[in-house]
Amino acid sequence: MITNLEARSVELKGITEIYLSASPAETASLEEQAQKIFSDIRDALLSKKACILEERIFCTPQAVETLRNVRAQVYGDLDDGVAPSVLIETEGLSGPLAGVQVHAVSSDGKPEVIELDGHRCGRILRVPGRAYLALTYITDQQSDEADAQAQVMLEKGEALLKKLGANYLSVPRTWMWLKDILSWYDEFNRVRTNFFIERGLIGSGTRQSMPASTGIGLGPANGAHCAMDLMAVLEPTDCTEYLQITGKQHSALDYGSAFSRAARSIMPAGPAVFVSGTASIDADGATTHIGNAEAQIHATIENVIAVLNEMQCGAEDIVQVIAYCKTIEVEKVFNSIKGNLDWPWLTVICDICRDDLLFEIEAIAMPR
Repeated sequence: MITNLEARSVELKGITEIYLSASPAETASLEEQAQKIFSDIRDALLSKKACILEERIFCTPQAVETLRNVRAQVYGDLDDGVAPSVLIETEGLSGPLAGVQVHAVSSDGKPEVIELDGHRCGRILRVPGRAYLALTYITDQQSDEADAQAQVMLEKGEALLKKLGANYLSVPRTWMWLKDILSWYDEFNRVRTNFFIERGLIGSGTRQSMPASTGIGLGPANGAHCAMDLMAVLEPTDCTEYLQITGKQHSALDYGSAFSRAARSIMPAGPAVFVSGTASIDADGATTHIGNAEAQIHATIENVIAVLNEMQCGAEDIVQVIAYCKTIEVEKVFNSIKGNLDWPWLTVICDICRDDLLFEIEAIAMPR
């Protein structure tokens, strides 16, 4: 067995959502690993007559070209021209490829491709009474400055949402992929917070409608300072519940980061809970267990489970999860612990948003 493929699926009224997480299971050449991973994903999608809604690849810079070429060759007609988000990690125990995650849907209708400036950058899925937008790899390279790129990135997302009669109030979940995160995370937070205030998501008289989010030290493969993925619910409107305080953690906005701890919204096959990137942080926003990877891992898992409980989910409802480890040494500690939970783990090596944070988890759960 060259790879591990974890599949979770949920079905409702003839619509099936499929979450796939594939990672190398043993030492082999990068091309062999890629062939097996993309073939396994292709076969899983074809068996369910499913179409890709979102896809992410986590790898080192040297692996990018090989993975793109193998993916195109293996997928064939499954490739609709929307490129996956390719995120640059530090090489971990699995080698230059950490893994691939796919969110797919099987329904009567296929997703339609959406473009911005002639670039295929997302998909719209319409099912009876509901509509969804998944945007992938929204980025900008017109400016050399990281904060300017972040501003344009958010504006591009807004332009695509407006094109469909929506805005960021329709977005339960974003992913912020940030190169060299430790050098400019404060500036990124300033840009995002001001943007959300100006759009009425947060501030006086609002209900703090901040999307759940991950901001993590994985830069886009195109070399930009940042890129964004997002999931929007176009129809029904106003169907998202936001969680700001849970367990040992208070609102992230209290320490300058504009995201909700979690968001619960209606997805094609039922309600989904998007758990934001979660780490070993206490109610005052301070890092706990500094220098102790094992303790941070246990605290992070405890915080994630507290979020799930608050949103009426159980640990068994997890359908997709990523563990972000700062170093290989942290990954080794995590590997000794992760078997305690039957979650479809994918592990990525990268910087977390603070130098003293060693570990972070993000997750999606669908209560069944």
